[in-house]
Amino acid sequence: MIRSRNPIKQGLNIIIVGCGKVGATLIEQLSREGHDITIIDKNAGKIQEITNLYDIMGLVGNGASYSVQMDAGIEETDLIIAVTESDELNLLCCTVAKQVANCAAIARVRNPDYSKEANYLQEKLGLAMIINPELEAAKEIARILYLPTALEVNSFAHGQAELIKFKIPEGSALDGITISYFGKNLSSNVLICAIEREDQVYIPDGDFLLLHGDVISFVCSKKNAKVFLEDMGFKTTQVKNTMIIGGSRAAYYLAVQLLHMGISVKIIESSRERCEELSVLLPKAIIINGDGTDEELLKEEDIEYTESFVPLTGIDEENILLTLHARQVSNAKVITKINRINFKNVISHLDLGSVVYPRYITSEAIIAYVRAKKDSMNSNIETLYHMFDHRVEAIEFRVDETSEVTDTPLKDLSLKKHLLICFINRNGSILIPSGQDCIQVGDTVMLVTTHSGFNDIQDILR
Repeated sequence: MIRSRNPIKQGLNIIIVGCGKVGATLIEQLSREGHDITIIDKNAGKIQEITNLYDIMGLVGNGASYSVQMDAGIEETDLIIAVTESDELNLLCCTVAKQVANCAAIARVRNPDYSKEANYLQEKLGLAMIINPELEAAKEIARILYLPTALEVNSFAHGQAELIKFKIPEGSALDGITISYFGKNLSSNVLICAIEREDQVYIPDGDFLLLHGDVISFVCSKKNAKVFLEDMGFKTTQVKNTMIIGGSRAAYYLAVQLLHMGISVKIIESSRERCEELSVLLPKAIIINGDGTDEELLKEEDIEYTESFVPLTGIDEENILLTLHARQVSNAKVITKINRINFKNVISHLDLGSVVYPRYITSEAIIAYVRAKKDSMNSNIETLYHMFDHRVEAIEFRVDETSEVTDTPLKDLSLKKHLLICFINRNGSILIPSGQDCIQVGDTVMLVTTHSGFNDIQDILR
């Protein structure tokens, strides 16, 4: 057993089983937020590597073993998170833990067979959450293809509100105007909440001047998003067809979403056996057996005329090269799925269109749960997204009790700097707030901030 524990920390006791990409991302983010973490993995080399990087405990062994969990301190654990490569092992880890300890349990489950039964499994096994990175990535990609102007589309308030990111083109109505002019003259139903310019990120005030080339994120109700973008001169019709390279689970989940939206789907996959499986699972999709990295094949399959292009091979470098090729030969909306986060600075300077990181989607859902569990008494975190390479957090809180922030006009609250309250969701109605508006019990409230680690709505106060 490799020990390295800081006794001063005041966070939760968390066991993470599985030291892969998602496990490593969770360790990086949860250790930064002050939690006591124990990692379990069969690979001693991986354990050694990660315990050298972070102030955590490491245990070599099978995370589903009762004796290994006891050695890891399961009886004093608040939360176990199982993110190994095996769905069955993850579910077994959580089942054993729930029998031994009074802890919450989260399992990563990726197999489509189990995903259809996720609610049943969650309820019967008493799990806090079942998370499926490929399915969540597919949902995010589908949202972007529904609104192809956007670089990112994240949803809040159970889909009633959206946080949309796009780049201001030259000649746009937004080029050269202030935020206050925008709010008074162009749209009072939309709030511009974060701006990236030359690697700097700003939470803007009314005097902030927008310029072409700025990457902006705005919040509005779902029904207003398309109207606003159309008013600004952007194309807002969803794509009619898409070409997917690779027949992975993510490709299957995405195809199901897109076919349901009325978008025609073509998948190119090198394995004949997998093509046969997909043709049974997706009878309405076109399945091509061939090498998706072959330029001639791509040309034969009309890459030049496809409206959207999504490489979902298991190799990041292939996905990146395929995206760059598609940008050269077509006008397709391109979305790049990237699993690793090495060379992120290099990747951010490539023209890759929208980039989706499944491991971050997974870790954000789990971190939102952890923060809500930690010490939120008056509110709970409903949704959490990291924006602009984790420099900004977008958080939606549910307000359950009266507190210092309720029933007081926003203008009279002593709010922290670098923070913006973006919307109040009241009974499913999205309100872009003014200084006169108040937060009420029963609302959900979404804010963006460059601060990190907010657990409770009262953290917005100085």
